[in-house]
Amino acid sequence: MKKDLRSENVKKIAEDFPMCITEIKDKNGNLKKVIDFEKLKELLTGELRDREEAYEFTWAGKREALRKAFEYNDKILRPVVDDSLNFFDTQNIYIEGDNLDVLRILRRSYFEKIKMIYIDPPYNTGHDFIYNDNFKKSKEDEEEELGLWDEEDNMLFENKESNGRFHSDWCSMIYSRLLLARDLLRPDGVIFISIDDNEVASLRKICDEVFGEDNFVAEVIWERAYAPINLKKHFSTSHDYILAYAKNLETVVCNGIKRSKEADSRYSNPDNDPRGVWTSDNLSVGPAIEENIYPITTPSGRIVKPPAGRCWSLSKKTFFERLQDNRIWFGPDGNNVPRIKRFLSELKKQGITPMTIWKYTEVGHSQEATQSLANIFDGKKYFVYPKPVELIKRTIELYSSPPPPIGQKSSKQAQEGLYDEKNGIGGESNTSDGDIILDFFSGSATTAHAVMQLNAEDNGNRKYIMVQIPEKCDEKSEAYKAGYKNICEIGKERIRRAGKKIKEETNANIDYGFKVFKVDSSNFKEEISVPADEFDFKNLENCIENIKEDRTSLDLVYQCILSSRKELTLPIKIENIEGFTVYNVDNFSIMCCFDENISDEVMKYMADKEPEAVYFRDSCFRDSSHKLNVKEYFKVMSETTRFEDV
Repeated sequence: MKKDLRSENVKKIAEDFPMCITEIKDKNGNLKKVIDFEKLKELLTGELRDREEAYEFTWAGKREALRKAFEYNDKILRPVVDDSLNFFDTQNIYIEGDNLDVLRILRRSYFEKIKMIYIDPPYNTGHDFIYNDNFKKSKEDEEEELGLWDEEDNMLFENKESNGRFHSDWCSMIYSRLLLARDLLRPDGVIFISIDDNEVASLRKICDEVFGEDNFVAEVIWERAYAPINLKKHFSTSHDYILAYAKNLETVVCNGIKRSKEADSRYSNPDNDPRGVWTSDNLSVGPAIEENIYPITTPSGRIVKPPAGRCWSLSKKTFFERLQDNRIWFGPDGNNVPRIKRFLSELKKQGITPMTIWKYTEVGHSQEATQSLANIFDGKKYFVYPKPVELIKRTIELYSSPPPPIGQKSSKQAQEGLYDEKNGIGGESNTSDGDIILDFFSGSATTAHAVMQLNAEDNGNRKYIMVQIPEKCDEKSEAYKAGYKNICEIGKERIRRAGKKIKEETNANIDYGFKVFKVDSSNFKEEISVPADEFDFKNLENCIENIKEDRTSLDLVYQCILSSRKELTLPIKIENIEGFTVYNVDNFSIMCCFDENISDEVMKYMADKEPEAVYFRDSCFRDSSHKLNVKEYFKVMSETTRFEDV
């Protein structure tokens, strides 16, 4: 059969750039998928061009949202050790800042490394606050808006239904972020997005474009309420949606839902079959296939045939093979219609296939989640309608990798110590090789709670990255009165308290800590406008101490880690060499020293380790000739080491 090269090429482009695939009708009126080359060019070059639009879901501002997703970002992540829990050992991350900035930053180091994303974005009810994405408004316009601010005094606008761009603004906000989120997902990754009726239709179309409609997994209906609201004029809405999309549906594996004791109780062994407990299943199916319609004689002598319009699910030959193997059940007295035996021991290990309706009896409801969170905060309700832990836990359980077999450990282990509010927990626990779960609308940090809870239950080693803009709390709110100035403070405290509670209830040896980072402007006083692939120490010859005074050495270390496209959770060892501080990242993968006038001993020590990259600042050297000599020394000692300036 002749290979269709055109279709193969379109398929390859669709895998990496699904948003650049559209549909056209051929001369016979049939729809076929083609590449939108103009859109592909815009995506690769960043240049917007005037052109006729093809069939697609579009809105005012869509092309600008596409450009904004991939535009240059000079923001950085600064570590906040004092606000963290077990900072230098934990594998979990909490980031404060606009998630568009954060996603751009994470794209450098976490490209195709995230196994699962769960987000609960604003539902666009007409009263939600959405990110302004630097949308410019006059002071008079701002004063007319009923908005909130984050800690950097960036305004978050309430997207009112009276807004002429009500749907467009929301679509642009989520579109930019999903484009970046897709790049973070592993080839076998999955994203879950909670949404309600207001934007589910728009979100479905956006996801079809970003992830590809062939990668649609499910539209789950979650029963979030258990009682009607009688004041509603027409219908009392009792559900929300959860959209699930894969990065590549062909590579994704669903673990299924863990079998419950109730499900297992339906199995018995009335005939003492040596293969163990079983249940019987209907042997007839429809529609009817003529060759599978045949008479069966029961042990009691009765002759039975399948019901009208149906046939037996087994061919005649296969039926008698199953009969010989004692896999056909005719009832206790041998007179019933035949049924096939299904043994519990032979069921697939990944559990029960999930259905698309999730009852509140299985995964909780909104009121229950609110009360559960209040219980963590001594009965105080600081957050309205968070998602239930059981709901998020199910999404994680379905697609994150199961823990290693009992007795088998991952390649790295956590440090030992006792759990407390300051230092976290100790003991032996998996700290690497686990799936990373990302939530970039983390709110009250339910996802972090769910990850810890699931790890405690199955001895897993999943890790999380939470991202939340530090939206200020209303000064009249109970949260503000209790000392919580923004949503991030509530989320971080929730993680601390939830971790302590799980530890007390389960005594599980898992990672309860988290590293805190905050989005900030560049570490440099003046940003150097040199492309990353052309950046060389020569570019800094005339830039003496361009680093801001309030930046610490640890700030610079993490900039070096991100510049090297490494993960934020790599171990850092701080060493004292001849009185100078040397940062050893990931067992000499990266080495940094930022002290003034470094000695030859320090330079030789670092070169002897042959790291992938070494980082210095200008003040490390006596003069430009000293700097050049150090660079040449590294070239001689290790041809593979990159010599970099900060």
